[in-house]
Order: sequence, then structure tokens, then C-alpha cells
Amino acid sequence: MAKFSDRSNRKLQTAHPDLRKVFEEVVGFFDCTILFGHRDEETQNEAFATGASTKKWPDSNHNALPSLAVDAAPYPIDWKDRERFTYFAGQVVATARSMGIELRWGGDWDGDTEVKDNGFDDLVHFELRP
Repeated sequence: MAKFSDRSNRKLQTAHPDLRKVFEEVVGFFDCTILFGHRDEETQNEAFATGASTKKWPDSNHNALPSLAVDAAPYPIDWKDRERFTYFAGQVVATARSMGIELRWGGDWDGDTEVKDNGFDDLVHFELRP
């Protein structure tokens, strides 16, 4: 059974309690790492400048405290393995739904289950639906 590293735990603790619950459940059956919970102004604007985000500070769900979004990846990370990110996302979204929590994934922004129709892919991004 996998568990989060101290570093992932620290990042996850900056997220909304519902996101923490989901990922604490997921890591028990799918090894993963937390890349970001909350992002401060400098980190958010750097993500925007490098193309990793489409939003500047303070417009991202990562900028709230607690964060309304988490970036998480299957571990070990292989950035070229889109299929594994998609499989992981399905596990995360299904786990959340089973807990009564609705998430939006950055590989299917409109939630139509079509994963190739995005203008911007953010395969590690999970956010609470309003």
C-alpha cells in the first residue's frame, strides 16, 4: 500500500478538505505524488509564463487557501505516458464521485468524457466543481 511522502503531504495539506480526503483514499490503491495544492503569486505567475497554466494570480483555483485545486500525478511520473495519466484520472474522479465529491479534470475540462477535444491539456489538474 502506497503512502504520500512528507513533501506530497505538505502540499496536500494546503488543499480543501474534500480534495485531501479524495487523494488520501486514492494513494492507498494507486501510488501518486502531489505536485501542487496552493500556489502563491510568484509560483502561479511562473506557471502562467511557462505555459503550465492559462491563468495569472489570483485567478486560478490553486490560489485560494485552502486550494480548490490539486495537481497530482501517478508515481513514478512519465510525462510522455498520456494513457497512464488518463487511467489515473479515471480512478481519481471515480473515487471522488463515490465519496459524493464532484471533480473536474484538466484532461476533460467540459466533462463530456472525450479526452482529445481540449484546447489546453492539464493532465495533472483536479479541481472541485462549484
